[in-house]
Amino acid sequence: MKVVAAYLLAVLGGNTSPGLDDVKDILNSVGAEVDVDSINSLLTQVKGKDITELIASGREKLASVPSGGGAVAVAAPAGAAGGGGAAPAAAEKKEEKVEEKEESDDDMGFSLFD
Repeated sequence: MKVVAAYLLAVLGGNTSPGLDDVKDILNSVGAEVDVDSINSLLTQVKGKDITELIASGREKLASVPSGGGAVAVAAPAGAAGGGGAAPAAAEKKEEKVEEKEESDDDMGFSLFD
């Protein structure tokens, strides 16, 4: 990841085709360990390719990756269907408890004006 970050920093700095020495210089400037094999591997993979096109294709690939938010959305309807009105009532009680806890944490046991 650090090799990719160093490569992208070089591109952002105006170097449209960074080489091994460019990436090594960036990594050395921050005291990171330099792995020449990793740098060479990256450079061979991106050789002759436009970085904006690579980023765009990567975004398309990441769009198909499921995120952690889906499990919560699936669990809520399943509970509501099985329990009728009990699940929403439990959710409301849970929200009230969270709000009370937040209010008690606000003063942290002391007042600014005491």
